[in-house]
Amino acid sequence: MIVMKFGGTSVEDGNAIDRAAKIVHGRLAQRPVVVVSAMSKVTDQLLAMGRAAGAGDRKTALKLSRALRERHYNTAGELLGTALFTQFHGDLGVDFDALDELLRGIAAVGELTPRTTDHVAAYGELLSSKIITAAFSARGIDSKLVDSRECILTDGNHTRAVPLFEETNERVRLKLKPLLEAARVPVMGGFIAATRAGITTTIGRGGSDFSAAIVGAGLGAERIEIWTDVDGMMTTDPNACPDARRIKVVSFDEAAELAYFGAKVLHPATVLPAVQQNIPVYILNSRNPSCDGTKITARAPRCRNTFKAIAAKKRITIVDVAATRMLMAHGFLKSIFDAFDRHRVSVDVVSTSEVSVSLTVDSNEAIPALAADLAKLADVKYEGRKAIVCLVGENLRETPGIAARVFNELSDVNIRMISQGASEINLTFVIEEDEVPKVVRKLHAAFFSDLDPEVFA
Repeated sequence: MIVMKFGGTSVEDGNAIDRAAKIVHGRLAQRPVVVVSAMSKVTDQLLAMGRAAGAGDRKTALKLSRALRERHYNTAGELLGTALFTQFHGDLGVDFDALDELLRGIAAVGELTPRTTDHVAAYGELLSSKIITAAFSARGIDSKLVDSRECILTDGNHTRAVPLFEETNERVRLKLKPLLEAARVPVMGGFIAATRAGITTTIGRGGSDFSAAIVGAGLGAERIEIWTDVDGMMTTDPNACPDARRIKVVSFDEAAELAYFGAKVLHPATVLPAVQQNIPVYILNSRNPSCDGTKITARAPRCRNTFKAIAAKKRITIVDVAATRMLMAHGFLKSIFDAFDRHRVSVDVVSTSEVSVSLTVDSNEAIPALAADLAKLADVKYEGRKAIVCLVGENLRETPGIAARVFNELSDVNIRMISQGASEINLTFVIEEDEVPKVVRKLHAAFFSDLDPEVFA
């Protein structure tokens, strides 16, 4: 059996869902489980109406809900036709009535808690999975709607819940295996789950990829397919470099590194359940289903190119912490990282010298408060509008001269920080944000002009 996950742009409207149905129909012999995201932009709209209600603005929240109701009704109407939609209309109406009642309750209390945020955000996948199941059935696919909250069990860390894998695997097998054995196609919403007490949770933005990997691992799937709106993972961002090429095959480690440092095709957590079970993940394009996409596997074939891809992560801030007398003192570095932990700020790159520590973080509103906290320990400066560039490839630690080749190409670029050696698959450095397009194009021309046909398309 296989798991097929369709992202928001692959189910964004009637035409997209119709394409998805044709793709699933062509794979019925492989016994698919289908995991779907909310329709494109719907989660953002749900969170916006939740925030409006939490601020006491009931009118705006309900207005946003009405627009969403109309969009889902129109999409269902396109897909099902008048007779089927007449039967289905009431079911959708019950869900939207419940959403409106929830928004009124939030507005009355005047507070949006993480638990309530999850409750609101879950409607996107609940609604899309209902419409898609009905559309599949209308197109001759024997599909069955499965509530993901009955399969994926998590802790109570709302908005970023952590799956309880042992119990989840048991539930996944219990709910889905009988359907697969009966040649039916289970359709589930990604992103959503529940606690043992049945309280709705979500597993983080982009979590539908994670849901698909969890289900695939629990069932021992032959493969997991992530259907999106691009042909797969690319050697770099085609918007920055028109010469970018598709990567045919990449290792789990390389894919996770690229995803973390800016390649947006894949949610980094997706690889975790799959790699543990050695299940290959394919990135495929629902608008171009004949393309072979990118295969992500535990071990990729040897590549004659030094690097597989270049990723860039913008909106980075450098935080410099300098304390001449304190750096080598016992506990000083711990104190620095404790401050980052208190302010819930994640660190990407770290560089140390005899008297200072430099760290990069995603730019956010917590940085001034973090800097004020760090100022109790040392002198602190921070600078925004930076970017991390990450080159990913195999066995970089064992290959001499790589750094010299990279930085020789960038002799006219101000490199702020460099990190190599912590990982054997990446070389990372920090530059000014507005230098990214030029740097990426230069490096791509230098390292991807002659491509290994076994690895690149």
